[in-house]
Amino acid sequence: MAKQIAVEYRVYDNADALSRAAAEHLLKAAQAAVVARGKARIAVSGGHTPQRTFELLANAAERFLSAMPWGQIELYWVDERCVPPDHPDSNYRMTREAMLTKVPLRPEQVFRIEGELEPDAGAARYESTIRNHFRLEGAETPRFDVLALGMGDDGHTASLFPHTAGLHELARIAIANHVPQQKESWRVTLTWPVIVEASDIFFLIEGKSKADPLHRVLQGPYDPETFPSQLIQPKSGKLLYLLDKDAAALLPPPDGQGVGRLEIKR
Repeated sequence: MAKQIAVEYRVYDNADALSRAAAEHLLKAAQAAVVARGKARIAVSGGHTPQRTFELLANAAERFLSAMPWGQIELYWVDERCVPPDHPDSNYRMTREAMLTKVPLRPEQVFRIEGELEPDAGAARYESTIRNHFRLEGAETPRFDVLALGMGDDGHTASLFPHTAGLHELARIAIANHVPQQKESWRVTLTWPVIVEASDIFFLIEGKSKADPLHRVLQGPYDPETFPSQLIQPKSGKLLYLLDKDAAALLPPPDGQGVGRLEIKR
């Protein structure tokens, strides 16, 4: 039976408005999770747009710093390059410099991917960490409360790149994925069956170079080998895209409030 996904996309005029919208969404999702379950398990991605969002969350002049329930948050990463944590390309380093050194998150609340390890070892260690902290048994899958994704010019998301072996992994929580098209040829990433279990999943995308792949992901033929972002079909049946005008250029025009909707059947 075909799966139907209700896609909502919200379009913003510029990068600042987009980053602020992402900060607002993370705040509301974290607050809701804490009310419902006593904690908020958040998985984040790297990139320039998330960096601005993290800087907003940590800015003492913004309300986010005092409003975020930092004491009840567990912070995880969607993926990581296989580099040391102080490497310029490290997603962890970016998050640390933009946010972690400025907010009241204790070290025991932060669960990074150890990119300095051999790739398979790093993936196994991360999977073990998640299993332990989520208290999973057997083949149970973790469910993050909110999970933030980006999308590359090639339609990849997380470190699930076109035509790579990681697209076909169904049983693991985290894997090492060989990505020959990138200079860091190995990445550690959550698998897509884990990503789609999250209660709240949103993409954060900006730039003209994303307009065509985004259009193909949402409105083109189903071809996840070429456009891995199509694999992200949340179990909740709902998926949110936060976009700037350039990224949204080829989608149906949003309404007067900057909101568009699509129903996708896969």
